[in-house]
Amino acid sequence: MSLVFAGICSHAPGITGRAERADPDMRAQFHAAFDRLRIALEATRPDAVIVVAAEHFANFFMNNMPAYAIGMAESYDGPIEDPAWLAIPPRTIRGDPELSLRLITQVMQTSDVAFAEEWRFDHGIMVPLHFLDPGNRFTIIPANINCQGPPLTPLARAWAFGEALRRAADALPERIALICTGGISHWPCTPDSGTVNEAWDRDFLDRWARNDRAALTAYTDAETYADAGQGGFEIRTLIACAAAARGKGEIWHYRSIPIFAVGCTIGVMEIA
Repeated sequence: MSLVFAGICSHAPGITGRAERADPDMRAQFHAAFDRLRIALEATRPDAVIVVAAEHFANFFMNNMPAYAIGMAESYDGPIEDPAWLAIPPRTIRGDPELSLRLITQVMQTSDVAFAEEWRFDHGIMVPLHFLDPGNRFTIIPANINCQGPPLTPLARAWAFGEALRRAADALPERIALICTGGISHWPCTPDSGTVNEAWDRDFLDRWARNDRAALTAYTDAETYADAGQGGFEIRTLIACAAAARGKGEIWHYRSIPIFAVGCTIGVMEIA
């Protein structure tokens, strides 16, 4: 069939783990945007949802850190963190190893990617699924871009990975949806945690909504680290979404919620 949906969202653990400490009106607006994204995703009736995330040393470590990885398991468990801390109950998420194999085979034609038959989801995937698949209905294919442990993949390669996902999805008979999730500016696990560079975020989201390849891939890691923290490296997942969708984007929600330690973002991009 083809790629039928592309969306982006935040995944910070505080979104669920510290939800009760957020301003009620801010939280309600953010949750409403997540609901809107869920409804739009469900309306496309996907046979599988690829979730491109940035894994946080839960499965991949510095002794063996792939730049890109795609899951190929029958099922996935999560969260790997303490469920009480994350405020997400444990569950088993359905995979499809045969579909993953066909997807990975197509991706490998133009992009080098590792695969994993074992994968326990951390908050990078579990927070989005908590809102977008509360009934545990979707077949999920996880994909990871290393955004944590340098050396990091160049932004142009993240774009190429998104293009490879699009070519692979279009080569399959199934209806494939894409959710790409990551922070924009944030400084997790540092004294600056809770800081958000809203001007930097909005500039990035403007580039993303215009699907301006040159502007999206123009950042250097040194600039990103200085202006958006180490969490800003996760823009790679959102860049991959733009490359895969090819259309223009629309930001449905952006607002800094300090207790969540990130600019909370929801957006969709037309499939062109």
